[in-house]
Amino acid sequence: MRTYVVRINLWTGAPLFAIWVGSRVQKGTGLTMSTVLVVMVVLAACVSALVYALSRVEAAYKTVTGQDTQRRTAPWLRSMRGERPELAHQQGLTGFEKGLAAAVVLGVVAFEGWFFFFAGSSIG
Repeated sequence: MRTYVVRINLWTGAPLFAIWVGSRVQKGTGLTMSTVLVVMVVLAACVSALVYALSRVEAAYKTVTGQDTQRRTAPWLRSMRGERPELAHQQGLTGFEKGLAAAVVLGVVAFEGWFFFFAGSSIG
């Protein structure tokens, strides 16, 4: 249940909080570069904190369920030689990873629904 809160805040809470902080920094009605910089820094900090929290929750999930918690190697850091021992025992997505993918898809669909049906036209 806690992962859903973190996943949803990754898409909604962090951007809204960053815009709110930017609105408190902004003086007047004109948009300034300092306001944009504040929004970008706050958004980066919030998203970094939420991604760290998600990684900690995933690690806790794996230890509770008894899954292997080996260190992952990024694809661009792997050897280009013929030996690929990790491919021999490759597994599918875990429940945690499926939940993250579902949160991304839900976020994109919700944004598209809002953009095309509820945002209105700014053209006139």
